[in-house]
Amino acid sequence: MALPLSISPAVASALDEGRPVVALESTIISHGLPRPDNLDAARRFESILTEMGVVPATIAVLDGQLKAGLTDDELIRVAGEDMPKLSVRDLPIVLARGSSGATTVAATSYIANRAGIRVFATGGLGGVHRGASETFDESADLKVLSEVPITVVSAGVKSILDIAATLERLESLGVIVLGYGTDMFPSFWLTDSGHRLDWSVPDAAAVADVMASRDELGQLAAILVANPLPVTEQLDPEVHDRALADALRMADERGLTGKEVTPFLLLTIVGLTGGRSLAVNLRIAENNIRVAGEIALSWAAR
Repeated sequence: MALPLSISPAVASALDEGRPVVALESTIISHGLPRPDNLDAARRFESILTEMGVVPATIAVLDGQLKAGLTDDELIRVAGEDMPKLSVRDLPIVLARGSSGATTVAATSYIANRAGIRVFATGGLGGVHRGASETFDESADLKVLSEVPITVVSAGVKSILDIAATLERLESLGVIVLGYGTDMFPSFWLTDSGHRLDWSVPDAAAVADVMASRDELGQLAAILVANPLPVTEQLDPEVHDRALADALRMADERGLTGKEVTPFLLLTIVGLTGGRSLAVNLRIAENNIRVAGEIALSWAAR
């Protein structure tokens, strides 16, 4: 039985000809940004790549088909319909039912790899949650990245997570972590999480060199490019710290656990920062997309 994978003509042509392609996730469109601004953002994300000479491949599942590259009508569907978030474990179910969903980092990485796409831009990676020693709450992103040889550009992980534990898990899983022009791991809204990295690279060409070396060694784990926002564009650290502390306290008072925690914290932080964290989210996504485009161009040039 053939894999129900639909690669758009533009993406398929670029892959066949060795031209640069960057995968984009769809969860940020369906769940990460408010309507109707999310559709404008999705189009903007793709246009950034197009203007760089890179083919965008937004990933989703529509009507039981894995999609690598969406038409504008399909972008409108993802932005407008109420779709579930899909991780890798959810894919067999939605395919069997012929239904639709927006892909997380894990599912996007999996589908992009099956399509032959080597570079993926996201906002922030999932990771180990606070209190995971008791709850075992850890994002599927980490396990999938240990099994999929894709290069992911991310602004680290959100500060609502246990960053130290996340870095330890990435190391244990064999995922290469490269600071992009920095020795410090970013924490999404903030440029510097306070955690130093073992390795950094100065530019996209250096990332492409590591990709080539990883391929020569036959390693299957991903490369995570930790790309911080410039300090002038980050969320004000005092505003961030106050909002995070208040949101964590409110979640604890409500007795939230498991999947309830992250959406609550993110939505609460948006409110506590007066929407400033949401504006930073957009800057993060666009910054990562540009860097991913540069890496894809360098990779194609090889």
